[in-house]
Amino acid sequence: MKALLLLLLLARPLSAGTDIYIGVAPGAEVKKTAMGLSRFLPARPDKPEDLALAEAFREIVRADLLYSRYFDVKEDALSKANLDTSRESLAWWKGLAGHLVTAKAQDAGNVWTFNARLHDLATGRVVLEKFYQGEKRAMRRAAHMFADDVVLKVTGRPGIAHSKLAFTNNATGRKEIYIVDYDGGNLTRLTSDNSINLLPRWSQDASRIYYTTYRWGNPDMFEIDLKAGKIRPFTTFQGLNIPGGFSPDGMTMVMTLSRGGDPGIYSLNIVTKQLKHLLKGFGVSSSPTWSPDGTQVAFVSDRAGNPQIYVLELATGKTRRLTRMNWCDSPSWSPSGEWIVFAGRETTKEKLNIFVTDLTGSQIRRLTNKAGDNEDPSWSPDGRFVGFTSTRRGRRELFIMDADGSAPHPLTDLKGHTFTPNWSP
Repeated sequence: MKALLLLLLLARPLSAGTDIYIGVAPGAEVKKTAMGLSRFLPARPDKPEDLALAEAFREIVRADLLYSRYFDVKEDALSKANLDTSRESLAWWKGLAGHLVTAKAQDAGNVWTFNARLHDLATGRVVLEKFYQGEKRAMRRAAHMFADDVVLKVTGRPGIAHSKLAFTNNATGRKEIYIVDYDGGNLTRLTSDNSINLLPRWSQDASRIYYTTYRWGNPDMFEIDLKAGKIRPFTTFQGLNIPGGFSPDGMTMVMTLSRGGDPGIYSLNIVTKQLKHLLKGFGVSSSPTWSPDGTQVAFVSDRAGNPQIYVLELATGKTRRLTRMNWCDSPSWSPSGEWIVFAGRETTKEKLNIFVTDLTGSQIRRLTNKAGDNEDPSWSPDGRFVGFTSTRRGRRELFIMDADGSAPHPLTDLKGHTFTPNWSP
């Protein structure tokens, strides 16, 4: 029960990163491609509001392209080539890069428009063109989506600029659920339950968030429908109702239930609410996370005395132990399926840190060290970054680091303490 109490009530944050590349994420050492980024122009040259909007879009796209680590962004604000896409201008950019991003924006008051293009400078052709229109609150999302389209077109890899992180924070005096863009923008509080809300988990299509709440006294699971803007109870079994990961088709959730006994791992059909107990006689078990191929579930159990990471093969029911440490918690399976990231400590004398292990348990590598408590790791959808919580600056804050533990940085300046982040698909 000790492990479960830590999971629900302590949720302590993460620590500092090293500078050693361990090859965790596919594409982590990608050679950067030269990408030209021109000025984004006002659709109406005489309208300062159009110019301001174009510059705002450009700053978001620029930051996204840089953060992707795929591009060496080339820009020259003083060049006349920034002002048009004539043959002469494209020829000038061709000397700097293989591709060029251009765009125009118009601010019509309540509605804006954003027309963006990606040019292949080798052929002189437009290989990507997107048109967006919307309200002011959707501007950042449009810029993020275009940046991800550029990443996919040029590299063949999906971008993460449109992704978000859900987490718990107690700045209001109560633990509420928040979401934030991957770059720290669009911070939004989703709940006002005046209760304890923890462990948000995204659906596979990122349209819903499930979380544990004490709103009605029992630790029930509620569902946030982001499109409809509604919050409703989802499971209200006696005892703990804690969401875990989803199957690849999004139709089945693994979750932790106690139902009056020791917490255990169950699967739940999200339509029929049919339950299946996946583990029997395995002590206190919690924190399930589904493998990307849907064949295995990683989880935490105190069967060996202290909480350790195990893997369950769903087809055979066989389990294997991956860790032999003093304490382990919060496993999260990488999108590639090669690694599991988790929080733990090797001895009682050290603080909690972030580690990764391969699927045999023979390679366990430390990502954080000597920088407060580090917990609650969650992979970015491309497997190149890890979100986590950390006390390295005093209070528990939301941090992001590269998948090798390098470049850790806080994501928001939200007051209070932050717990249990989960990165969206």
